[in-house]
Amino acid sequence: MKFLRTFCLSSVAFLLLQWCSATPTADLPWTTQIVIETDFWTMEAVLYDSTPGHRDNFVKLVNEWFYNDLLFHRVIEWFMIQWGDPESKWADAAKRLWSWGPWYQIPAEIGAPHIKWTLAAARTGGPGNPEKKSSWSQFYITQWTPQTDATLDQFQSQKWITYTPEQRAKYLEVWWTPMLDAEYTVFGEVTVGMEVIDAIAAVQTAPGDRPLADVKMKVSVKE
Repeated sequence: MKFLRTFCLSSVAFLLLQWCSATPTADLPWTTQIVIETDFWTMEAVLYDSTPGHRDNFVKLVNEWFYNDLLFHRVIEWFMIQWGDPESKWADAAKRLWSWGPWYQIPAEIGAPHIKWTLAAARTGGPGNPEKKSSWSQFYITQWTPQTDATLDQFQSQKWITYTPEQRAKYLEVWWTPMLDAEYTVFGEVTVGMEVIDAIAAVQTAPGDRPLADVKMKVSVKE
């Protein structure tokens, strides 16, 4: 009985580990890992080497403790969760949050696709930002939306994108957010704690997509 109980517990732990973690889906090289602690649980992510400007800027802010105690201030279920508004740390509960801050922008490094659980940089849109430069501090993690061949054909036509057969197969397998492709810089992806994304995305929100109950974070570089 003792052996059976130990075997069962080990099996459950193994299955939970498989459920909560995964190897990077985009198959892009990386050397930097980060840890995102939230009020729900903890996530881990990798930052791609192919986007050094965004990677280095993110690590710089993390090492300055910039993100600690900031809020996930914009949450849209089945789409994404966003954070990085510097005003969110002290904001009144009724305040709408979406400040871009007075500082700087990061040159675009657009290329990686928006697979589920990717980490990407937010930015201002419209004619005032034709180079699609990223916000210095605001980032988002995509949740997921099921896709079909028909929707991929639609986005290829709209965005002048040509997906390879391999990309199309992965798109259908892991569910991406193609409406964001070629518009925003993807620079990493969550590899541990994906269920935290779903939990945060499911919270109740006020007009403007801010959660009714604050969801705070603490971010660090994994040694």
